[in-house]
Amino acid sequence: MALETPNHTQTVAGWAAYDSSGKIAPYIFKRRENGVNDVTIQVMYCGICHTDLHHVKDDWGITMYPVVPGHEITGVITKVGSNVKNFKLGDRVGVGCLAASCLECEFCKNSQENYCDQIQFTYNGIFWDGSITYGGYSEMLVADHRYVVHVPDNLPMDAAAPLLCAGITVFSPMKDCQLLESPGKKVGIVGLGGLGHVAVKMAKAFGHQVTVISTSPSKENEAKQRLGADYFLVSTDAKQMQRGKRTLDVILDTVPAKHSLGPILELLKVNGTLVVVGAPDRPIELPSFPLIFGKRAVKGSMTGGMKETQEMMDVCGKHNITCDVELIKPDKINQALDRLARNDVRYRFVIDIAGTSKL
Repeated sequence: MALETPNHTQTVAGWAAYDSSGKIAPYIFKRRENGVNDVTIQVMYCGICHTDLHHVKDDWGITMYPVVPGHEITGVITKVGSNVKNFKLGDRVGVGCLAASCLECEFCKNSQENYCDQIQFTYNGIFWDGSITYGGYSEMLVADHRYVVHVPDNLPMDAAAPLLCAGITVFSPMKDCQLLESPGKKVGIVGLGGLGHVAVKMAKAFGHQVTVISTSPSKENEAKQRLGADYFLVSTDAKQMQRGKRTLDVILDTVPAKHSLGPILELLKVNGTLVVVGAPDRPIELPSFPLIFGKRAVKGSMTGGMKETQEMMDVCGKHNITCDVELIKPDKINQALDRLARNDVRYRFVIDIAGTSKL
């Protein structure tokens, strides 16, 4: 493992956290030359994911400093390797969480690269050449073309950026639960943040009745009026939760903080499924009785493979699904991270890396 290897000759300006204080500061580093399987991307926008917050503060104990976060990246291709046939100069593209995988295991061969046990991420990972990966809080990115997707022409690049993580994170379990081809289900979304708000949009676009479950009563009007949710339950209101018992077919839990799954499981019908996609830094509570007495299932889901990620982008293009974003300049990243820690964002911060928007 090394910060750089000899083929890292391109000097790049970016923004990094240097220690567990989590404070972001300018960082000059080097990226590899564009290889035969690579594309070079001028980064236009990069979303700020809750995972970024965990990494910069080393909440999970795995951060390699300095860390350049960012895995919700949109930009334009400026170089194309000789083996690359599906991208050309000027293409609008996106890069999500994945930077490399083994390409040989059953998961890689079945377009489920995200479950390869040698998966390496867009930042804080170890690339094939042994170098540490740096993410999208930077002006330029070199990526293997197998981990890049096209951004539909009708989607704005800023509001499309969070789809590369938040979007695929909720799309994948929806597809896994047959929600794309079977409209008319009753779907619950726990948490109305970066993941939750796009999950509501997708579930409605796919023809389902949507219930938002939140600790914040103040979000009810926005959930219903702005995002189109049909129902809203305050999870701390025992009477509301009692009325919601056994009403939902599928629930996506997007909350990134410790909480009990017991009351949420009670909302599921018999044989219902709860999918956990949030990533709390402490174990969540899973009581056995709601599982046993409802024949319910709890499963997890992590982003998606590359084929599925492109499908998600195309579906979002078809239904005109984007994320609700607040654009910031790079010098406001620290303030944005502080606000994100307080859940003070509607619903995703996106960094205007290229400075193309009027802020």
